[in-house]
Amino acid sequence: MPAGPLRAALAELARQTGISIGTDGVLPDVRTQPCRNAASVRQALARMLRGTGTSAVALGPSLWRIEAAPRTRTRIAEALAPATLARDPIIVTAAKQPIALRDMSRAVSVLRLSDAQAHDAQSATGTIAANLDGLTMTALGPGRNRMFLRGVADSPFNGTSQSTVAVMIDDTRVTYAAPDPDLRLIDVDRVELLKGPQGSLYGTGALGGIYHIVTRRAEVDSFSASATAGVSAIASGGVGPSGSATLNLPVVKGSIGLRLVAYASQEPGWIDTGPRKDSNDTLVSGERATLGIETRGGWRIDVSGLVQHIDARDSQYVYTPGSLSRPAQMPEPHDNDLYHGAIRAEGHIGAVDAVIVSGLSWQEVRDRLDATVGAQSFGLADPGAFTDDRHYHVWDSEVRFNGELGSIRWLAGLSYVLAGEHEERTLDALDGSGDGGGGLTIDTSRRTATDTGLYLDASLSLTASLTLEGGGRLFRSALDVTRASASTQARLETTRFGITPSAGLTWRPQSGRTVYLRYDSAFRQGGLNFESNGQIHPYPGDNIATIAAGWREEWAGGGQLELGAFYDWWEDLQSDMLLANGLIETRTAGDAKIIGSEVSLSLPIHASWRLSLGGTAQSAHLANNVLGLALADTRLPSIPDYTLRGAVERQIRIGQVPGLLRLSLRYTGPARLSFQPQLDRAMGRVLDSLIESNWTWPRTTLAISISNPLDRRGNVFAYGNPFRAAQAQYTPQQPLSVKVAVTRHF
Repeated sequence: MPAGPLRAALAELARQTGISIGTDGVLPDVRTQPCRNAASVRQALARMLRGTGTSAVALGPSLWRIEAAPRTRTRIAEALAPATLARDPIIVTAAKQPIALRDMSRAVSVLRLSDAQAHDAQSATGTIAANLDGLTMTALGPGRNRMFLRGVADSPFNGTSQSTVAVMIDDTRVTYAAPDPDLRLIDVDRVELLKGPQGSLYGTGALGGIYHIVTRRAEVDSFSASATAGVSAIASGGVGPSGSATLNLPVVKGSIGLRLVAYASQEPGWIDTGPRKDSNDTLVSGERATLGIETRGGWRIDVSGLVQHIDARDSQYVYTPGSLSRPAQMPEPHDNDLYHGAIRAEGHIGAVDAVIVSGLSWQEVRDRLDATVGAQSFGLADPGAFTDDRHYHVWDSEVRFNGELGSIRWLAGLSYVLAGEHEERTLDALDGSGDGGGGLTIDTSRRTATDTGLYLDASLSLTASLTLEGGGRLFRSALDVTRASASTQARLETTRFGITPSAGLTWRPQSGRTVYLRYDSAFRQGGLNFESNGQIHPYPGDNIATIAAGWREEWAGGGQLELGAFYDWWEDLQSDMLLANGLIETRTAGDAKIIGSEVSLSLPIHASWRLSLGGTAQSAHLANNVLGLALADTRLPSIPDYTLRGAVERQIRIGQVPGLLRLSLRYTGPARLSFQPQLDRAMGRVLDSLIESNWTWPRTTLAISISNPLDRRGNVFAYGNPFRAAQAQYTPQQPLSVKVAVTRHF
């Protein structure tokens, strides 16, 4: 909202978010500060009331009171877990316009991070998967995993096909075909999962949905700083320190702010490889900087950059179920280095809100595998190390506008994505250099994809409670792929024009209740792969469409309920498959259908107690098999038949020190690894558990957590090394571990 009279600005905020705002006295007759895309109602009110001598106090989930500003400030509320206190409504931006979560007419889940989570250098994608329904992951290790949403899973292997889930940070795409970068959630406000195909808003790919990280923005009028030091220890494993620091500095008070973040974590290993103890330990480090500028004309400009390095010394699979050791073999290190820069401008043009954003990402992923077994077919008498070296880049730019025209609320935008990948796979002899530079080059490939799209989404209020929504994206998608081996070379150039439509019907019979029915679709480009005869042939792209229904409810006492059901039809599903020589190539699997449902409940059961429950059940099957394989089991790979989670937490106080105790459980049901009969291995049936305790002083937080306290050894993933795939492989749960961290605010 632009600058304006305080009373009018508060009325407009209440209209947009559905909250009620009262006052303890008379509102000052002043003009507000401009407020653009605030992360929450609390932040919006803080900006609008800046310098007025008043502040906003939350009296309930949707009730606020404006009163004289207090003399002191406490961080107790922020230090407790996200669901422990009545908090302001969550504003979601993954749908490209700010909408209160309870009013979203899409399948979306949000985790707002607690103070402890937002300072923990080990908070990452796994934290989100453990707390939100619908998100599943493979378990190769940090920086190697693939993410799947709502059963849309093509393969557990990291091939060259575009990822089914797009990773976004503050409106810009970070990945296109790379594995999950496992970004650490330091100084992050929330993570939003937009579930289901998002072709109408985000273009090619995004068959399963969007993983959107929303960072805390630079504040232009206040200084703050924090530092965290921690240590974690794993039973039957190692010990490692971690730490993080954040600094917010107003460069020009009221106009320019700088926010800096740094973190590092030595994550201890727990797998013994021959004489090497705890061989799979991992070092993670990163930095992020954001410069925020608020102009007098009401525009907000953010310039940001981040760097993250993941260096894993070894892989984490074994050959015996329940074991934490394996025979001696060559180390299998993994590097994942991410560099990202972006600029975002947001403002007001007349009665229209405008956003201009552009971001550029580079990701370098390098895997080295022991190929002494299983790689003899490449002609080396004594094969040693196989190296897969990949370089990715993504340039994502967009300009969009949203506003209202009578009873129509509209969103329109123009976007352009340029994504590239260069891959080189090499094999060294056992007596060679061992660094992937002095052996046999198996193949190289270059892939460049562009996506240009014009999208429009409009919602029409048919009645006071019924809204009709429709939209679509007109796109041009171009692909240029070159692949070469020692004896074969091929190139594919293709361009596709099309429309990915969306539609929805939303009923809001009362405040806090939303019922919706939606249709969404998405498309993904194809590529080139090697056939078994050594030739290179193209494979087509795939399309997915979904019908989803949902019920979202919020109660005055702070309770929340969400129900969802979905049906997906996936045509020409492209799946990365393991060839007999140990390489990964893409094949057309056929057509699939996915039917599922979700439930999520958060409920205060006492003044100091809260219960959270959730679960997903899905039937994801190949309905039309064109693989040429006889499949006794047609389930899609890596997707559990169901997941269940539950948590109970209690606020307590010892003397003057408030605290929180929380116990959470998550059960992952049965799943299978791959379509291929020789790899059709069972996994899942895993119970994860976590005990957390947070204690807060005025400026200090102590966080203690115990994960897997029963020290269970379930098989979370049945894969590790493709050259040794003839031998069964298992990835055990991380054993019992204890983590202690202290955060100091300044």
